[in-house]
Amino acid sequence: MITPIFDFDKSINAILYIAKKLKRSDFHKVFKILYLSDREHLAKYGRPITGDIYIKMQNGPVPSKIYDILKVVRGDSFFSDEMKDRYSSFFEVNNNYFITPLKEPNIDYLSETDLQEIDTALEKYGDLAFNEISLVSHDIAWTLTNDSCPISIVDIMSEAGKDKDYISYICSFMEAQQSFYNYGK
Repeated sequence: MITPIFDFDKSINAILYIAKKLKRSDFHKVFKILYLSDREHLAKYGRPITGDIYIKMQNGPVPSKIYDILKVVRGDSFFSDEMKDRYSSFFEVNNNYFITPLKEPNIDYLSETDLQEIDTALEKYGDLAFNEISLVSHDIAWTLTNDSCPISIVDIMSEAGKDKDYISYICSFMEAQQSFYNYGK
């Protein structure tokens, strides 16, 4: 399966940006705004915003690494306290699911197109109720995926209406990026 490269700085700043703009910045709403933004950005520009892998969960896609970061801040992760010190400087988690930003987002980490897609998703879906935004995120890519498994980049792009040639080109590009990234390690 093709996986994008996770961008920690973009992801943290996307969370901060979204949480600051939402009236109710709970995990569920932030995760769905991220997914919908990533999906559209991937389809339009050939790359996701965060580079996270989305997992099919009952109430819609969940960004795996971002969820891990938030669980660390919440205090119920298997990751070390050292990681908690690093992540908790960005935000707090209150009442188990509500994100309170502690810093302003550094939008220098987010491109103009990243911000456009996030703003579009916030405008279209930011005021939806829990069940409504869950239904929006229960797209074909989500439906085709087994429970608790990663949602395929190919299915996400197909959901956004991209043809096989475009999808093949983007997948080849992502594979080359991943090879280059792994080569440097």
